[in-house]
Amino acid sequence: MDAHSASPTIAVAFGGGGARGFAHIHVIEAFDELGIKPVMISGSSIGSIMGVGMAAGMSGQDIREFVLSTVGNKREVMNRLWSLRPSTIQEMVANGFRVGQFNLERILKAFMPDTVPETFEELEIPFSVSATDYYGQSEQAISSGELNRALAASAAIPAVFMPVRLNGRVMIDGGIFNPVPFDHLAGKADIIIGIDVVGGPEGEDQQIPNRIDSLFGASQLMMQSIISEKLKMHAPDILLRPNVGRFKVLDFLRAAEVLEASAAVKDEFKRALDAQIAFRAKVAIE
Repeated sequence: MDAHSASPTIAVAFGGGGARGFAHIHVIEAFDELGIKPVMISGSSIGSIMGVGMAAGMSGQDIREFVLSTVGNKREVMNRLWSLRPSTIQEMVANGFRVGQFNLERILKAFMPDTVPETFEELEIPFSVSATDYYGQSEQAISSGELNRALAASAAIPAVFMPVRLNGRVMIDGGIFNPVPFDHLAGKADIIIGIDVVGGPEGEDQQIPNRIDSLFGASQLMMQSIISEKLKMHAPDILLRPNVGRFKVLDFLRAAEVLEASAAVKDEFKRALDAQIAFRAKVAIE
């Protein structure tokens, strides 16, 4: 860029981390307050669900209000889940209840805002999501076709949600291979931003975790090792890590607490972006 060029373009990657991903809302609100729109968005797991709202044209405030009134509201959660109940007793008991058999495609249809369209092609901002091809043992970046199924594939946490069939493949949570897909944005913008909400196991050094906590904690450790290796190869220009470590992956009803605990990331992002823009302007002048 020369001194008279336009402002640098920006792309953002929203990472996976279950309920900790509500912290992404602060970054979306910061974009709104700065009057900036990213030229591309990528997401993994909960990051794909937060990112699609932004890509569909929702403001950060819109997303915040929707989250707090739906998944952050116990009564509303129960009402929406009740709407998904089997229509007959026979259907309810046909296969019995098994952990990991929640159908995320159906759940997302009950919880996603009406402003999110049916296809990637209808979004206002180019958008891609990361999903893991279970049998192909690889990551798949999805950026076209039906949105709901792609989002479900990206966020299908193992042992919680059913795998999703997409394009003839069996898909699970994108965070398994790519917790913060900032690499999807390489070459797409001047400034690449990644938001890591994976966190890590927290507690006393001598505390033995229960089976569920150890399962999700092991996933956090695995994903952090993946992020560390990616950062060695090619780090984003800005990497944000909101203060959400004390929350668990399924703490969706604690949305307000997650937002309160992670509020500082908004100003952190603004300062980091100011520094990046100032540095690039200085380099351009020199």
